[in-house]
Amino acid sequence: MPFVLTPLRIEGLFCVQPEVFGDERGYFLETYSEKDFTASGMTPRFVQDNQSKSSRGVLRGLHYQKTHPQGKLVRAISGEVFDVAVDLRSDSPTFGEWEGCILSGEVQNQFYIPPGFAHGFLVLSEVAVLAYKCTDFYHPEDEAGIRWDDARLGIRWPETGLEPRLSDKDLILPAFDPAFEYFSFII
Repeated sequence: MPFVLTPLRIEGLFCVQPEVFGDERGYFLETYSEKDFTASGMTPRFVQDNQSKSSRGVLRGLHYQKTHPQGKLVRAISGEVFDVAVDLRSDSPTFGEWEGCILSGEVQNQFYIPPGFAHGFLVLSEVAVLAYKCTDFYHPEDEAGIRWDDARLGIRWPETGLEPRLSDKDLILPAFDPAFEYFSFII
């Protein structure tokens, strides 16, 4: 099996480790195979690929789309990031809880986040290039988010030695509201 899919504590989240074939010339790997994911019980239908480049200390998120929730298969092409998913499925037993993992271009690991989660990341290396497959298209009028540093979420972001650098949009995101119904249970 070219992929090892490891379920995480929060239902629907997976660490994905593809098989990497390398020698002194470089490496080759499959980053996604519908056949192999389906055999493991995961059946996302990806419709859009995104890529971003960010420098050390940049924090993007926590983002989601309100009526077009996106599942994401995220990987670092180069560099290293701390990638986070927050469960916003209101009737989930882990509603408001988070899971994070370090994604590395060296290791080539991935993080699968199903629809119903907010997503964000912090760049740990000097530069990082992230690529992610999405299960729904980007709808700018539908985007929303929650504060990256909300105390109720308690996300333990790694120290970078820098103050996190956020976009103007991310600086004014609202706090997490445990009484708000973000999504009904989606997997």
